[in-house]
Amino acid sequence: MPRHRNDILQGTLALLVLKTLAARGPLHGYAITTHIKLSSADLLRVEEGSLYPALHRMEQEGWVRGAWGLTQKNRQARFYTITAAGRRELAAEQERWTRLTEGVQHVLRYA
Repeated sequence: MPRHRNDILQGTLALLVLKTLAARGPLHGYAITTHIKLSSADLLRVEEGSLYPALHRMEQEGWVRGAWGLTQKNRQARFYTITAAGRRELAAEQERWTRLTEGVQHVLRYA
């Protein structure tokens, strides 16, 4: 039986995380993955093994800021917020994504 793949194209994880944080405000990692899963109608799943290294890279780039806090269940978690640099990167990533998907649509339509 073939497996259904829902791998995220390389480079789109940052776009999805930044968009989530821009729309929802500060979130911890599990809440980010849950939001992406639910808002994609369960078509996209972000694994912890991909998310946390990506968040670390985005923090190093200055796109997100992390701070420790308590979840609704009173557990310690690192909450991430998008920065001004992250908002600029989000706009650039959205533009690149739009161009990419337009190119793919052209190939599918005219190939």
